[in-house]
This record gives sequence, structure tokens and C-alpha cells, in this order.
Amino acid sequence: MLQGSASVVFALLFGLVAIIFMFWQIRNVLAEDSGDETMQDIAAAIQEGAAAFLNKEYTYLAGFVAVVTVLIAVSLNWQTAVCFILGAIASGAAGYLGMYIAVRSNVRTAAAASRSLNDGLRVAFGSGSIMGMAVVGFSILGMTILYLVFNDSSHIAQTVQYLTGFGFGASSIALFARVGGGIFTKAADVGADLVGKVEQGIPEDDPRNPAVIADNVGDNVGDVAGMGADLFESYSGSVIAAATLGAALALTAEGATTDLTLAFVGLPFLIAGVGIFSALAGTFMVKTEEGATQEDLLATLRNTVWFSSILVALLSLLVMFLSGIGAGDIFRLWMVIIVGLIAGNAIAFFTEYYTSYTEKPTQGIAKAAETGDATLIIEGLAVGMMSTVAPVLIVAVAIILSLVLGAGTENASGLYAIALAGVGMLSTLGVTLATDAYGPVADNAGGIAEMANLPSEVRDRTDALDSLGNTTAATGKGFAIGSAVLTSLALLAAYMQAANITELNLFGSTMLPGLLIGAMLPYLFASLTMTAVGRAAMEIVLEVRRQFKEIPGLMEGTGKPDYKTCVAISTQSALREMVIPGVLAVVVPLVVGFMLGSDALAGMLIGTIASGFMLAVMMANAGGAWDNAKKWIETGEMGGKGSDAHKAAVVGDTVGDPFKDTSGPALNILIKLMTIVSLVFASAFGSGWISF
Repeated sequence: MLQGSASVVFALLFGLVAIIFMFWQIRNVLAEDSGDETMQDIAAAIQEGAAAFLNKEYTYLAGFVAVVTVLIAVSLNWQTAVCFILGAIASGAAGYLGMYIAVRSNVRTAAAASRSLNDGLRVAFGSGSIMGMAVVGFSILGMTILYLVFNDSSHIAQTVQYLTGFGFGASSIALFARVGGGIFTKAADVGADLVGKVEQGIPEDDPRNPAVIADNVGDNVGDVAGMGADLFESYSGSVIAAATLGAALALTAEGATTDLTLAFVGLPFLIAGVGIFSALAGTFMVKTEEGATQEDLLATLRNTVWFSSILVALLSLLVMFLSGIGAGDIFRLWMVIIVGLIAGNAIAFFTEYYTSYTEKPTQGIAKAAETGDATLIIEGLAVGMMSTVAPVLIVAVAIILSLVLGAGTENASGLYAIALAGVGMLSTLGVTLATDAYGPVADNAGGIAEMANLPSEVRDRTDALDSLGNTTAATGKGFAIGSAVLTSLALLAAYMQAANITELNLFGSTMLPGLLIGAMLPYLFASLTMTAVGRAAMEIVLEVRRQFKEIPGLMEGTGKPDYKTCVAISTQSALREMVIPGVLAVVVPLVVGFMLGSDALAGMLIGTIASGFMLAVMMANAGGAWDNAKKWIETGEMGGKGSDAHKAAVVGDTVGDPFKDTSGPALNILIKLMTIVSLVFASAFGSGWISF
């Protein structure tokens, strides 16, 4: 039987397989041709800027990690503090490695696209698969090693409780990486677009634009390192939440651990292990033909994810028979895994529908551009709001089915089933994240092709890959948000268990205030991050305007722009502006928990999860749809590039940039970080310092 430590060792072995594959893929990608000298010089500037930003950001975060480590060690225990440090290191390492490879893959993708569309897709996706395998590999290795080090089978709940520190460390890095990277990338992007495309009328990624290198740097630090850290903590959090709830199942009357308890704790590790294998197998399916349409390219990546999902479903049933779970529970818990897999793919499908320019919603936004900026923005907001319906219904149905299936088991529970559905949804993360991290590489490849004046057919191929990347990035964000909700609900259930909360009174003296405060927080958080992007973008706009005005021959192409100043401005602005939103997510749960008590904190978390889910989906999808509406016009529709409709679409894309790449995706980290902070400190909260 594979239960307890045996299950964890099983997952550890597959974590090692992920790392081995990652190194093999790194060798393959770096062995690709890196283009001519001009392309290499451009790529070197992007690499230098990305490394400089992440080095400074991680230096700042090291101080934060040190302070929180001491706080945890003093208020809780040293074991949780150790797990917190390792969670932060593993999350940061996965993000940094993904960025390191991405900035070296973009020039290789551009060079590969010179040969064929398939070669360009293969190199870009290969880079994305490194990010995907780094995230699942580092996460599983970190959690399994810590579990085995601290394992005490007679007190399994305490062993699992230590692991919550790993999730806390991962969440902390994720929030700062996502917010800091998001502010950097969108400040540069907005500044480059407003002055370059709108005011000067030059193409996107034109080498004359002083902010163009900062824009390309931002794609990597925000959409690769930031997204990697984001999904690292979702993946880790889902396993930790399921294991935490599993540790309370099938205990003896005296509370002692049983073999069945160990089986429930080990099951999420088993599912994660077979998920790694399935995702790895799926990565070998990515290929296309020259002249492939957007529908063809989307189908290629979609089929890859579906193949991995089917493989997870089959292998999950096999390991359940080996897990030690009672025969009467196997089928129902397997169906829970299927529910999670279907929910994840369904959310991705509807996100693709609302953001792809081959579909009516995005085309409707483009058509609204014919009558100006205002109608385009109105239509984009309406599409974003409408796009919340499907994900909410999908998650609601998944929760109901999980509760029903879990309640019908002999030894499990509905809450454990919800957590297991989250593990199922994220089990294919190795390939799902690859389709997302592929996007920024393809985007940068197009920029390098433009700046290096490569032949038009090369730019056509990179444009096709870039347009696909916009949709896969939007799909990835939808998947990340949906998985964040299931993970957060599971962590909330674990928090209530740890805080000994058996029921909540909606009309209690602190519940309604807690709910309202929680519902308000995502809007406050989004406002802070949007304002931060606006302020940083203003600095970039002023600098770019100055350079166009003061550098002789810049517009004519004889003068050379100062790229480094724009990179420095984006770096300083991002590091300055990320502090308040990041600290807010950690401090508010502690303040509410200690002052108003554990019940009020539970209410606040419910409000934040519900409100944050809606706002995150709306912002991410509206931003993605605006972006692809512009891309659709650039294919020649509605007058094509340079038309009035295109100018309006550029404005919409600019408004949508912080929606989809800063505030929207950061909200899902907000709700996860707040719930895991609450879980880590649950035992320290009482009825609150302020009594009513």
C-alpha cells in the first residue's frame, strides 16, 4: 500500500523526475541558435534588465522573510518558521529560473521562427515547459522533504500543520513577485504605448522607442516570474489544504492516528505525483504545421492539456487502489478528482471564448472601436462582467458536487472533497503553466524580430505565436483564479478546523462587519495596484517624451535611445509601489484575527474570496479581450493598423494592461495569502481583544 510516508516518497520521486526533465529541456532550449549579433545584443539588454530587477526585488524580500520568520518562530514554533523560509526560497527559485530561461529563449524563438512556425512554437513552448516543471518539481520536493524530516506518525496533524509555513512562504513571495512584476511590466508597456504608438505613431516594439526594452523586460518579470510564483503557491496550497483536512479524518476516539488517516493525508501527494507524469507526457504533443491558423494553434495547446487531464484521471484511479483508502470511498473520491479536472478545463474554455479574437465577444469589442474610445471601453467592461458568469457557476457546481460526493463516503468529508477537487484541478499544472509561460517568450520574440528588422514572414510567424500567447495567458489567468478559489475555500475550511470553529452565526456581532471588510479589500487592493501602475507609467511617459524631444535624430533612426533609464525608472517604481499592497495582505488578517476574533476573521475571508473572485475574473478577461481586439484589428479588420478603430483599440489595450497583468491576477494571490496567513496563526486567535 502507498499511504503516509510511502505516498510522500512516491510524490518525491516524481518531483525528481520533473527536475530531471527540466534540466534536459534547459539543455535543449539553450542549444538552439540565438540569431545574429543584432538579435543577441537586444536579447542581452533584456536579460540584463530582468536580472537587475529580480535581484533587487529579492533583496528587498529577503528582509521581509527574515522579519516574518522571527515572528513565526517566537509566536508559533521553529519548525513552521523553517518551512516558511524554504517555501519562500523554493517559490523564488522557481520564478527566477523561469525568468532566466525565458529571457534566453525569446531570441532563440525569433531565430527558430526564421525557419518555420513549428520551430518557433517548439522553442517557445519548450521554455514554458521548463517553468511548469520547475514549479511542480520544486514545490513537491520542498513539501515532501519537509514532511519526511518532521514526520511523526503519532501526531500527523502537527506534522502537516508545520507544512502550512511552506505555503505561507510561497504565498508571500508570490504576492510581491506578482505585484512588483506587474507594476514594472505595465508601467513600461503603458508608457511605451502612449508615447510611441499613440503620440509618435511608430509601431509596437520599434527600436526608436526608449521604453521598448523595459517593456520586454516587464513581460518576463511579470508574466513569467510572477505567474510562476503565483501558481507555485496555488499548487502547494492545494496539497497542504487537502493534507491538513485529511489529517483530521478517521482518527480514533482518543485522537490517535490510524492507517486510514495516513491514507487521506497521502492521497493529495499521490495525485500530485501522477499529475507530474501526465503533464510531462503532454508536453511532447505540441507541434503544428506551417500556415496554421489561430484556431489550429489554440487546438494544439488545448488538446495537450486535455490529453494530460485524461491521463491524470486514469492514473488517479490506479493509485487510489494502492492508497489504502477504503474500497467504498475510492469511486466517490475519484469522481471528485474528475470534477476538479473538468472544472479547470471548463474555466479555461470559457476564458478562451471571452478573450480570443476568433470569438464574438472580442470581435464585438473591436467593432465598437469604430465609434471611438468610449464605446470600445464600455463594450470591454461589459464583456469582462459577463465573463464572470461561467466561472462562478462552474466553481459553484464543482463545490456542490464535491460536497455531495464527499458526504457520501464512509470515512471522508465534504470539505476534504473540496480540497481534493482543488488538487485535481491543479494536477496538470506542469503543462497548463507551460502554455501560459510560453506567451511572454513569444511576445518578446516578436519584439526582437521587429527591432532586428527581420524579414516580414518572420514577424508574421511571431505575430501568430504572440496572438496565441495573449489567449493562453488569459486562459492561464482564468485557470489561476478558479484554482485559487477552490484552494482558498479548502484553506478556509482548514482554518476553521484549526480555530475550532464549528458554525458561524451570520448575524453575530462581528460576522457582518467582517464580511463587509472582506468584500471591500479586493477593491482597495485593486485601487492601490492600479494607482501604482498609473504613477509609474507617468514617470515613463515623461522620460520617453523627454528623449524624443532632446535626443537628436531619434525619430529619424540616427540617434540612439537611452533604454537603461526607462528600465531603472520601472525598477524603482515597482519596488516602491509594491510594499503597501503586499504588506496589506499579511497585516489585515492578523489585525482582524487578534482584535475581533477568529469568527470575524472567517467572515472577512468569506467576503474576500467571493468579492475577489468576481473582480479578478472581470479584470483579467476584460484586459485580455481589449488586447486581442487590438490584435484582431491589426490582422487587417476594421481598417487595420493606423485606422481610427486601431487607435481606439490601442487606448483600450492600454487601459486593460493593468487590469489583466497587475491587479486582476494579483487578486487571486491576495485571497490565498490571506487564508493561509489565517491558517498559520489560527491557534493564536481567540475571541478577540475587543469583546461585544
